[in-house]
Formats: sequence, C-alpha cells, structure tokens
Amino acid sequence: MSAPSADGLREHRLVFGWPLPAVVLVTALLTVATTAGAFVLAVPFEGGAFGGLTIPMVLAAGFADGFNPCAFALLVLFATFTLTLVNAVTADGTPTSEARRRLLGAGSLYVGAVWVTYFIIGLGLLSVLSWLGRDHLVARGASVLALLMALWMLKDVFLPGVGPSMMAPGGTHGRMQKAMERGGLGGMLLAGVLVGICTVPCSGAMYLQITAVLHASGGGATGLALLALYNIAFIMPLLILLLTVSNRRVLGRIGRWNRSNSPWIKAALATTVIVMSFGLMVSM
Repeated sequence: MSAPSADGLREHRLVFGWPLPAVVLVTALLTVATTAGAFVLAVPFEGGAFGGLTIPMVLAAGFADGFNPCAFALLVLFATFTLTLVNAVTADGTPTSEARRRLLGAGSLYVGAVWVTYFIIGLGLLSVLSWLGRDHLVARGASVLALLMALWMLKDVFLPGVGPSMMAPGGTHGRMQKAMERGGLGGMLLAGVLVGICTVPCSGAMYLQITAVLHASGGGATGLALLALYNIAFIMPLLILLLTVSNRRVLGRIGRWNRSNSPWIKAALATTVIVMSFGLMVSM
C-alpha cells in the first residue's frame, strides 16, 4: 500500500470562511428538511395509517440509528486518518485552522456521500416492497425480517461468540482507507458510498422496519417525505461528530466511548425494532 499523502486533501474553496463542501452539505440538508417538513405539515397524514408513526418518532428513530456503532466507528477512523494526512498542529498539539478546514471539507464530502447512499438504499427497499405488492402480507414479511435482524443484534450483544455476527463486511476498513488515500473529491465520495452500503448489514434492522411501515401505509409523497426526514436525522450524529473531532484528544475519548458503549447502543436499537415490529404486526 502506498504511503498516505495529503495532496488530495488540499484546501477547499472557502465561502464565508467555511469550506465549499461543508456549505453545500448544510444547504442541501436544510433544503430537503424544509421541503419534506413543510409537505408533511401542509398535507397532514393519519398516524394510524402509518403504523402509529409521527414526525417526532421518525426523527427519533433516524437519530438513534445514526449512533449505530458501525457508521460511528468508521467515521472515527476517517477523522483519525484525515488528521494523520494533514499532520498540521500548533505548538500545543492541536490542529491548525487549515487542518480543521481540510478535515471539515473532506468530512463533508464523506458524510454527504453516506447520506445520499443511505437514502437511495431506502428508496430501493420501498421499490422492492412495492414490486412485491401492496397487501399487508408483504409489510408483515418485511417486519418479521426486521424482527429477526434485531434478535440477531441482541445475540451479538449477549452471545458474541455464538455464530456469525451482524457487522459490516470484513475488509470495509481497508477498502475505505484505500479510497481515502486516493484523495480528492472522488476518494472522499467513494469512502462515503462504501460506508453507506457496508453499514446496512448491521444498521439495516431499523431502516427495514421504517420502510415496512411506510410501505404498509401506501407510501406515496408523504412516505417519501418521511423517509427523507428519517435520513436527515440519521446523518445528524455523524455531522455532530465531524464538528467535534478536529482535536485528537477529543477524538480518542469519542473512540473509547464508542467501543465501551456500542453493545448497549445495539441492544437499545434492537429492542426498539422489536417493539416496532410487534406494533406494526398487531396494527395490520
């Protein structure tokens, strides 16, 4: 493997003092959030038809799913690798303003790619469920699959040595690092796409459950708006993490916190999916 180089992480063009990719990402998130939120508020939907879903529930589920240990750990890896590449620190060991801007610019490309990829995967799930049919049997089947995935997650927490584990495919870290080493726009976007795809095995239970509920409701424009809001909430923990990891010591503490608490986060997510699964199956 070639030695890492910071050439591809050159300074991005600044807009009002912020890297252009960060400005584009925030603008896109605000635009989609405003449009989707305004549509749902302007065209009220019957919560019962959506398995009892409400906008706060959708946002809470997405935000909780964003703390999934897979995506979180990979972003910590990304930040560590990027800070190593820029390797620009002040006398007290903290990154220079240039290093922070490079990390924010490259990280915005990465987070944006995760966001778009995950949303496209959600659209694909809805399309597959719609192709299978609109009857409740399809939604029940998807809900049962999500339930089994949640039980598998609990098995990983309480019986980690029994059978295979639900995690990102082996080699994800290596492929992501190679993509980042390419540098530039393409490398950061590719890393984000890889993470968006590879975290589905360990974060897909919640997502599948939400898409099953949206499918059972008939989907439509309201379903797409709710899916968009879910994905914005999903990306928020990664965006918050990106804004806080320019300090290596903070990054180390976050990494240690993630390692020590990831089993309980997985257990909480799995329990939520189980409750939602039974709620959907009872309501149909």
